[in-house]
Order: sequence, then structure tokens, then C-alpha cells
Amino acid sequence: MTEAQDGGPRRILVTGAAGMLGSQVLLAAPEDVEVVGTDMREAHGVDVHGVDLTDEAQVQSALFEAAGRIHGVIHTAAYTAVDKAEEEPELAQAVNGDACGVLARAAARAGAPLVVVSTDFVFDGTRTEPYPVDHPTSPASVYGGTKLSGEHQALAAHPDGACIVRTQWLYGPRGGHFPGTMQRLARERDRLSVVSDQVGSPTSTLELAPALWDVLERGEAGVYHAACEGECSWYDLAVATIEASGIEGVRIEPCSTEEFPRPAKRPAYSVLDCSKLTELRGAPLAPWRDALLTYLGGDSE
Repeated sequence: MTEAQDGGPRRILVTGAAGMLGSQVLLAAPEDVEVVGTDMREAHGVDVHGVDLTDEAQVQSALFEAAGRIHGVIHTAAYTAVDKAEEEPELAQAVNGDACGVLARAAARAGAPLVVVSTDFVFDGTRTEPYPVDHPTSPASVYGGTKLSGEHQALAAHPDGACIVRTQWLYGPRGGHFPGTMQRLARERDRLSVVSDQVGSPTSTLELAPALWDVLERGEAGVYHAACEGECSWYDLAVATIEASGIEGVRIEPCSTEEFPRPAKRPAYSVLDCSKLTELRGAPLAPWRDALLTYLGGDSE
């Protein structure tokens, strides 16, 4: 990463700073950087500025004028309502696709590296073994298509400085997520049905956030995969969450995707091959069960 030329701290812009991942990225920031957070909503305990990431002028101002020149960007902001994206493709495209192009053009002008967080939904889920970073993409949903558009726009606009980091099945101390939903439902009901034929890698923001900083500081432009080690189904994750939470008296039953239809198609198998990131960092992200226990030990709600 380029050092600050004025002798001051490096200033890094984090988008989506009020979100589940962005807020953790702020907390994981190295001591020698000054973080500027931006989000369109208020954050609890986080100093953020509202910037419309689809507006060239506002993004230009954020990178060149707000709090001094920016030396790097971690882009976590996204339209994440997977099912609603089927009804709002234009909005999803603007936020997930076009905003990446706007940010990448500004970052290129600033000579600043850019890390864009993407998703396993860029794949169709028909494989039975982990997807390498160079595997052909084939999104099966509007959400996946808009995220892939964002990847393409970022790499085209900033080919020497844009890093794409695909991740999946996120959860963490802030925001809504699957383990938290399972905990809540298990306290309200005595029986839960959970999909067992979709397989991925649950990934804690406590693990992912430091990895994004490593990619920003040491990664070469291109695509990376970042997820916790191992794989499981949503059913497996639900069982592990309830057991680790010590919640008793609830029966968890597996069901098929057909029994739990959703507007947007989900990948049946979307485990990511993270060997490129492991080589960069010298170690993989934690196994998913270990990461889940760490998270639940610190925040079980």
C-alpha cells in the first residue's frame, strides 16, 4: 500500500461502515492507519459520513477532500437483500455493480488500492468441490449477477489496484445473520426445519475483517476467496449453533430447498478454494466450527 506522502497517517476509506462486516473492518484496522467510515445509515459508536457511492462527485470528494487524501479503500457496502433483488434489479445493480465502477475510477485517480467484497453467488453452485478463483462464473440470481458486474467494473476501471475478495455465509457481532436468527427462533419454538442440501462455509467477520486488511496492504490486483475452513449445510450450522449456545428443548429437522422455496435461486454447493489468500497470509482463516465457537463465546445473541 502506498505510504502517506505528507508524513501523516495513512487514511483508509471503509464503505458500509455501519454494517455487519464494515463495522468489524473498522475495529480491525491497524494502529498506523486513520479510518474514514462512510455509510448511508447511522452507526452505533462509529464515526461515519454519508456518501452516495453511485455519485461520482460525492465519491471524488470523499477520496480527495474529506479528512484529507485517501490512501486505500475497503468496499463492504452492498445491497444484500438476495430475494428482494429479484424485484429491484435496477437498485441492486446501482449499489452492487455501478458503485464499484465509481469507486474504482476514483481510487485509480488517487493511486489508491481498492478491496471489493464480493460473494459466492457469482457461481451457479453445480460443482461438488471448492471453486478456485479462476473458475468461470455463472450467477443464477439477480443478486449474484449484480455482484459480478461490480467485480468486472472494478477490475476494468482499476486493473492495477483492485482486489476482489469473494466470501460467503457471513455472521458476526453486529447485524442480522443466520446463527442469530437460529438462536432467536430456538428460544421461541420447539421445532425448526432447516435446509440441508445447500453447502458452504460459514464465515465470521472476526476472521474476515483482518484478512481484508492483509489483502489491502499486501495483495496484488485480482481475485481472492476468503472463507472459514471446512464446509457444512445450513442444517449443520443450525445444529452447531444451538448446541454451542446451550439451548435445549428444540428439535431441528433437515428439509430440502424445494420444501423451503425462495424467490432467488441459491447455489447448492458454493464452497470457495481459499488457497490464494492462505498463501498471501501464511495461514488460512479458522475452521468454521472454531470460528463459530469464538463468536458465540464473545457474543451469543
